[in-house]
Amino acid sequence: MNSPLQTPFDSVENAQQYVRLLVEAIAEAKSEIEADLGAAVAAKSQRRVQALRIVQFKLDKLEQHLTTSGRLLNDLRSLRRLLLDERSEPAAASLDPIPSNEEPEEPGF
Repeated sequence: MNSPLQTPFDSVENAQQYVRLLVEAIAEAKSEIEADLGAAVAAKSQRRVQALRIVQFKLDKLEQHLTTSGRLLNDLRSLRRLLLDERSEPAAASLDPIPSNEEPEEPGF
């Protein structure tokens, strides 16, 4: 049968992957803008330099927002796992400092 097409937002994991791809694209764009900025400075084109610096600023802001979005998606994934019991519980031994086969010692007064 035909399964529905997966989109970047079908699951939290897909959304995380999509955000990672966007961050990679921004990194590429930033490196291209850096090269263009160097050429504009060399050509002494002040208007172009100003415009490219604004582009750099906007890309930096976008990168920050996507980084925050990635963290939020990670939190949502963790909460979903917790709510749906998808994550294994920590071992009882790590929570209980007294082994189950030993009696607790009485404090000496």
